[in-house]
Amino acid sequence: MMDFPVPNVWLASGHTDMRKSIDALALLAQSIIGNGAVTEHVFVFCNRGGDKIKILYWDRNGFWLLYKRLERGRFRWPTKGMTQSISIDRRQLAWLLEGLEIGQPRALKQVNARKVA
Repeated sequence: MMDFPVPNVWLASGHTDMRKSIDALALLAQSIIGNGAVTEHVFVFCNRGGDKIKILYWDRNGFWLLYKRLERGRFRWPTKGMTQSISIDRRQLAWLLEGLEIGQPRALKQVNARKVA
């Protein structure tokens, strides 16, 4: 998977029509973050069937549009209670792309150590 140098990953709420082009997805991305710059974020969109994902990412002078279609299975797109787009980290994105849920309860939490014990 591409390692995005941007820490902000957004999952678009609901389902997205996968016929949408880069321009249409960029407009959706803009609506997700309001007046913020889309250049500082990665946006992930999923279709109704849950077997297709598009990722929109700005790279210096243009957008990248990555598209993944599963041959079998579905992405574990969080839809229960998701009325607004949600921010996830890159690790959660990797889990999602591997077919796992973004909330892995047994995953070790990040520790920000201030000094060596």
